[in-house]
Amino acid sequence: MARISLNPRRTLSLRLGAWYSRRAYGKVLEPALVFGHHPRALRAYFSFETKAGRWKELDPVLKHLAEMAAAVRIGCSWCVDFGHWVSERQGLPLEKVSRVPGWREHREAFTETELLVLEYAEAMTATPPEVTDELAASLLERLGEPAFVELTAMVALENFRSRVNSAVGLTSQGFSDACALPPDGTGAGRPRSG
Repeated sequence: MARISLNPRRTLSLRLGAWYSRRAYGKVLEPALVFGHHPRALRAYFSFETKAGRWKELDPVLKHLAEMAAAVRIGCSWCVDFGHWVSERQGLPLEKVSRVPGWREHREAFTETELLVLEYAEAMTATPPEVTDELAASLLERLGEPAFVELTAMVALENFRSRVNSAVGLTSQGFSDACALPPDGTGAGRPRSG
């Protein structure tokens, strides 16, 4: 249960955000309702998310795996739920995405670069961060500087999302219920609801 009301005062910013959210996602995203309590924060957050969504230096599969790894590490069931839905909508490999929570036990499902990205996302998400020079150098060599910067920024953004959502008590909003996640008997399929 959310620790803050999901019924903020209906400002113009919130009404516009809710309209966009329903059009894009089929329902109003609960994080928008949280930020709706602070209209300037809502506008700044929406603006940054929109701009970050236009970054194209990093392969979309790598970007999404990194976001999911950070969300899993933090334990944000809302972000994991939404991440599975995004995967399906973008045509990303659901079987691969569903294995992110146990990626170390399912290394064979990922490429070497994907494994490095998952390791990096977890290392960045640790408190304090545990990124090594060797890990960063390996990724820089494989991705190049622009994609490495985008990867780093996206993991940081997912940390922001996941930490806010977890702190205010948001849990699964039911997005992954519409996904065709493969049952594999390993528990790596559908994310747990909070």
